[in-house]
Amino acid sequence: MSRRRVRLVALTCAAIGALSAIAVTAQESLLPPGFDDKPAAPVRKPQTPPRPAANAPTPTRSGAPAVVNVQRPASSPTAQAVSVPTVQPLPGNPAPAAAAPVAAANGIGDIDPALIDQLVASAKPRADIPPHAQRSLSRVGFFDQADGGFPAVSSHYLNGPFVAGLLTSMRGDLVSRWGHIMLRRALASRLDTPVGMNGADWAALRAQVLLRMGEADAARAMVQEVDSGFYTRTLEDAAMGSFLATADPVGLCPITALTAAGRPGWDWTLTRAICTAFTGGEGAPALAVLDNAMRKGTAPKIDILLTQKFAGAASQGHRAVKIEWAGVDSLTPWRTGLALATGLEPPEALRKQAGAAYAVLAVRAPMLPLTARAEAADIAAERGILSSAAMVDLYSEIHALDEPDRTWGPLADTLRSAYLAADVADRLSAIRNLWGDASDPDRAYSRLVLTAYAAARITPDANLSSDAKGLIASMLTAGLDRNAARWASMVPVGSEAWGLIALAAPAKSAAIGADTLGTFQSGDTSTGGLRSRFLLAGLMGLGRVDPATARRVADDLKLDLARETRWTRAIDAAAASENPVLVALLAGFGMQGSGWDKMTPLHLYHIVAALRRAGLEGEARMIAAEAVARV
Repeated sequence: MSRRRVRLVALTCAAIGALSAIAVTAQESLLPPGFDDKPAAPVRKPQTPPRPAANAPTPTRSGAPAVVNVQRPASSPTAQAVSVPTVQPLPGNPAPAAAAPVAAANGIGDIDPALIDQLVASAKPRADIPPHAQRSLSRVGFFDQADGGFPAVSSHYLNGPFVAGLLTSMRGDLVSRWGHIMLRRALASRLDTPVGMNGADWAALRAQVLLRMGEADAARAMVQEVDSGFYTRTLEDAAMGSFLATADPVGLCPITALTAAGRPGWDWTLTRAICTAFTGGEGAPALAVLDNAMRKGTAPKIDILLTQKFAGAASQGHRAVKIEWAGVDSLTPWRTGLALATGLEPPEALRKQAGAAYAVLAVRAPMLPLTARAEAADIAAERGILSSAAMVDLYSEIHALDEPDRTWGPLADTLRSAYLAADVADRLSAIRNLWGDASDPDRAYSRLVLTAYAAARITPDANLSSDAKGLIASMLTAGLDRNAARWASMVPVGSEAWGLIALAAPAKSAAIGADTLGTFQSGDTSTGGLRSRFLLAGLMGLGRVDPATARRVADDLKLDLARETRWTRAIDAAAASENPVLVALLAGFGMQGSGWDKMTPLHLYHIVAALRRAGLEGEARMIAAEAVARV
């Protein structure tokens, strides 16, 4: 009998003792009739009883047995459900006559067996995964290599404390859209747990970085890769953030019944009240707990009100709760998650104050209107959270509305023209209208993402060379490098469009000389010649310019790419070992910042070179081209 079964039986016996009003002086078997009947003993000749040992206990004279042995039934499931002590007579003594049971109301013999089963069931854990179905913590993640993830063994021999420190230092904001996409793939991959690290913490650290990147769905999928009974404190915190970010606080209920059952903090107290309402079908007790929290001021008023509104959905009474945002000075993960879970949109002032932190969650919230999601789509697309195809799907849904919004409806019509207009001039005009001006760089780049496939439908033409740079940059946001390379013979050598193709083309083009790079530099209007510096750093990292030419041009640009730092040595060592996961993590660490003006050519050179050496040349080409296109 397992320890868990023993504890269940102990709890059941304690409950039965509380229900009994009187003591029972004689035991009566609770097993069904005939279950514990002994077979008839064979007839034997009378034998002299054996002499008791010197240390054997002396039989009592009261008729009650001196020794009570607990017989354990057979190991079948039915037999293990209840274990009842039976009277075992001493050897050589006749079995004592069974005393008549005491007739009393509510005695142990009168208890309904269904009540016993109910008491046993109530004492069982809410989640009980059999050992053969438990998932191993030696390899954690949901994006398998067969589906496009990184090789699982890439992290097998990594140093756990080093990786933990690296992930903890990542703030989530990356200057590169393609860097964001690459890092998300690395974090979501199904990877071996590094040496010296717990598998649950390995999942937690990656989920927290994904949350800071705005990848709520990926973070939630990551924490769900670990069985609820194996959660650590770090993974519980990551789960709280992930389920709130996806507007699903009920997803926390399995761990609140197990590892987080005693977690302190108002957020866990409110979460347990929600779980009581939804998983136990007890809306009234849960609302009573929340009312008590409101009286005591356990949490801010707005947080309790949002919890009451959400938990009230599980109550038959459907209590009306009025959400009052007056006096609320900021949006927190709890407020955003519970507001979206109840179908509410926070006030505009709070949404603007939260900025991107709210937008990246709102864009994937299906309970919000399409117009609210479209407003947040520009931020999500610029960061790499939304793909070009996802942007087109969103605008297509807006176009299909019976009464489209006055702002987003016309944009959806324009996007349709950019793809389906019969005349090339009309399609190109629609694409330009969607791009708009460059007053907002982030929005301008997100519109390049929106028109990527429409740009690929434009046939290369030398007469359209003035639009080539924008069309090529738009195609590269979706990784359409072969479509972009078709414009190579249509653009002037040394132009910005030429520079994008020189970096992003799948194959190396003709030799690049110092004169061509000088032509590019002469047309560079970026601050401090940053675009020319990025072009040279990218070409050197990809190995597409000879070293002698690179040194001469670097001297002209006053660029020192031979300088070493602790980070450059680390990413070069990772590239030398051809470890794609470690290279991707270090590259993500090196691309942190709010804009490309925070990136240095030295970092770009080492990132591109390391990615190419680690077998990630596609990502290296896209990041290098993005750097030139966005400064």
